[in-house]
Amino acid sequence: MGRITFDLEDLRSYVTGIELGSFAKAAERLGRSTSAVSAHLKKLEQQAGAPILRKVGRGMVMTEAGETLLGYARRLLELNDEAAAAVRGLDLQGTVRLGLQEDFGETFLPQVLGSFARANPKVRIEARIARNAELIEWVLKGQLDLSLAWNGGLSTPFHQALGERQLHWIASANADLTAWQNGGDPLPLVMFDAPCLMRSAAIQALDRAGIPWRIAFTSRSLNGVWAAVSAGLGVTVRTDAGLPPGLVALAPGVMPALGRLGVVLHRAEDSPSAAIQRLAQIVIERIES
Repeated sequence: MGRITFDLEDLRSYVTGIELGSFAKAAERLGRSTSAVSAHLKKLEQQAGAPILRKVGRGMVMTEAGETLLGYARRLLELNDEAAAAVRGLDLQGTVRLGLQEDFGETFLPQVLGSFARANPKVRIEARIARNAELIEWVLKGQLDLSLAWNGGLSTPFHQALGERQLHWIASANADLTAWQNGGDPLPLVMFDAPCLMRSAAIQALDRAGIPWRIAFTSRSLNGVWAAVSAGLGVTVRTDAGLPPGLVALAPGVMPALGRLGVVLHRAEDSPSAAIQRLAQIVIERIES
């Protein structure tokens, strides 16, 4: 049997389609025709020697072979893109000061900043984790070059919306919610100290539904919130970004419906250095993927 060499463009079409939930959207994102993307998928199946997708209703889902291929495809594409960035970025140098919401810290920092640092060894990265108001204030004062924050109504002169994330009610996998569901005790909430966008969203949703609540625990850090929810002290509201093991997003209908929260990348300058622009592009691609 001859050696199989997967084409990176075929893999990129496959990964993008899975991540976007639509191969038509993948074609649009990649600037290709839908027939070209279909040809990529057909070629991958021929090389894999097994179906990687199967039809369910009007959509397509991965087969077991497709799930296996997806993991390797992501690794191959990440290594390819990192190599390309390293070659193009040999002359990039300077300092980039990046601020992040704590929700993105545990997963986003090692994935994005680690890759950027390896590809651009001459660039110094200074990362700070903080809450929305602080992140925006530091951008306006020129103390941060880039800031990835939730869209809470505050703005900066140079910002870019990066889509929205669904808010979820988060609880321990072993949480017992029967007390308040049966009209007993008020629902215990675990929240950030006020002011907090997600705290406000939770309270407004409960008030609209006429569900009594109480603040059972507050924290100034996300780790404190996660720990309290894990201990069964109450439920919280966040997106699914960085959700720790042992915590689950409650199924729709169990709790009042919540809205979506926008993600915004703020810049201190309209035309920053090449290093800042490169990191900003990587952040945008990661958030929008």
